[in-house]
Amino acid sequence: MKILVQKFGGTSLATNELRSRVCALVADAKSAGYAPVVVVSAMGRENAAYATDTLLNLVKQVNPEPLPRELDILLACGETICGVLLANQLTAQGMPATFLNGEQAGIVTDGNFGDAHIRCVKPQKIMECLEQGLVAVVAGFQGRSDSGDLTTLGRGGSDTTAAALGVALNAEYIDIYTDVEGVMTADPRIVDNARLLDSINYNEICQLARDGAKVVHPRAIEIAMQKGTPLRIRSTFMDSPGTFVSNQIYNITEPVKIISDRLITGITYTSNVVQIKVQPSNSEPAERTDLVVFRAMAEAGISVDFITVQPSSIMFTVSREKAHRAEILLKELGLAPDMEFNCAKVAVVGAAMTGIPGIMFKVVEALDERDIDILQAGDSYTNIWCLVRQEDMKKAVQALHDKFELGNY
Repeated sequence: MKILVQKFGGTSLATNELRSRVCALVADAKSAGYAPVVVVSAMGRENAAYATDTLLNLVKQVNPEPLPRELDILLACGETICGVLLANQLTAQGMPATFLNGEQAGIVTDGNFGDAHIRCVKPQKIMECLEQGLVAVVAGFQGRSDSGDLTTLGRGGSDTTAAALGVALNAEYIDIYTDVEGVMTADPRIVDNARLLDSINYNEICQLARDGAKVVHPRAIEIAMQKGTPLRIRSTFMDSPGTFVSNQIYNITEPVKIISDRLITGITYTSNVVQIKVQPSNSEPAERTDLVVFRAMAEAGISVDFITVQPSSIMFTVSREKAHRAEILLKELGLAPDMEFNCAKVAVVGAAMTGIPGIMFKVVEALDERDIDILQAGDSYTNIWCLVRQEDMKKAVQALHDKFELGNY
């Protein structure tokens, strides 16, 4: 049995007409000889009746800090409603289907409400459905903890569900359907000449996702990568092969093509971040200032990024939502944080840049040519980050895209 996991995002499922398009894609998969497992998100986006953000805002009206366990039960309703509708719509169109919630699909998680991690998958019920010729429609974003509680997997959790099922079921492919054509060299809303990447490897797309590209959740990539299950990032609304994600970028059955090395894969960004600078305390505390600062952030549940620790200063970034809380905590420690609001992180990503001289020079040159100040910089073996002012973000992304000629084939 050839199994194909198809995951559809909320914008692909918002109306009966859009779900009819999804049904057609499921029919295409069946015609191609696959047994489809369809993973769904909640319908629509914020302000849509059953969207996750709508349900979240509903409970926050009565309690600004909702009970985590009860909140997960509520948020899981969006995927359940959507899955039941789609299963019925598929059946009405001649493709008998059944709906399974996260627990029924065998998604076993830890007990971290709101951001649970999948411990294992027990897909026996899914296999029973497929052996009966049924389309298995599975609620993404949800599972059951070892203690029996319903849990949700955090933002992008339906991608994670699809990847976990694809690995557990030994699927031929995991297809992630979105409202964009595939993975682009940059956000096409910012860069006019951004182009579609036909193929990309796991490391590159994972880095792009972690640096702000929202086409697929990085946790899903990491799960698929563990077994080498290929992914295809595709559009629900266009007949396009999309972007193929695997360990091997090029299909060795195709004629060999002499091409230039692709040093840089894409440019991405994260907006609305705040840079915090802290000078070591002059009071000579019993512990180093960096230990005190990062312990306080950890205990408050504040994620820190873009960390630079020097004898003379400590710099890091937090999300805009957490900045006020971070500032209060640092002042309570007797420190005087310098807060740089309205920042953005832009990233140059490419798995082939390791050991290649001149990449950082081109980054600095590109931003300097557009009079863009670099507030902070860092790198890993696959990317280079630069912190810039929010007002310069779009200009910086375009400048870097142009400098590395990513709009050229």
